[in-house]
Amino acid sequence: MASRAGPRAAGTDGSDFEHRERVAMHYQMSVTLKYEIKKLIYVHLVLWLLLVAKMSVGHLRLLSHDQVAMPYQWEYPYLLSILPSLLGLLSFPRNNISYLVLSMISMGLFSIAPLIYGSMEMFPAAQQLYRHGKAYRFLFGFSAVSIMYLVLVLAVQVHAWQLYYSKKLLDSWFTSTQEKKRK
Repeated sequence: MASRAGPRAAGTDGSDFEHRERVAMHYQMSVTLKYEIKKLIYVHLVLWLLLVAKMSVGHLRLLSHDQVAMPYQWEYPYLLSILPSLLGLLSFPRNNISYLVLSMISMGLFSIAPLIYGSMEMFPAAQQLYRHGKAYRFLFGFSAVSIMYLVLVLAVQVHAWQLYYSKKLLDSWFTSTQEKKRK
């Protein structure tokens, strides 16, 4: 073995690394995709906690009604959107395909569907705000519909990327499973 400061081992020019084993591409991809999905889950967790805080303050009337409006109807089913994220996290340690598939399916039901409903529910208020300049719900002096549409757009992007990376991770896991079955 050659040391950093010492001479190179006799009989080698340093190009004999080609024969060494490499980590298979699907394992590298699995680690990378898990990391990306975890980052998205943490962003989703922050959005979820902000929504829970807003809803709690609205229901418990900790602040006046002028400061924090009552929640929209779509916010209640969206609270269940934490479940698909937890299923996704549970699928990572042992590459559990069934948990990841359940996470993807339930993400459509508990995350994407309430967001679509929310965009439709808030549309008349947004239309009235932008046509006539009148808002009836407020969050700390700002139009609640504007802020909630921003949250909605961010949540849609987070969940869309989460689904995309989950699908790629599922494909990666299927590749490794198929290679094991062939051997």
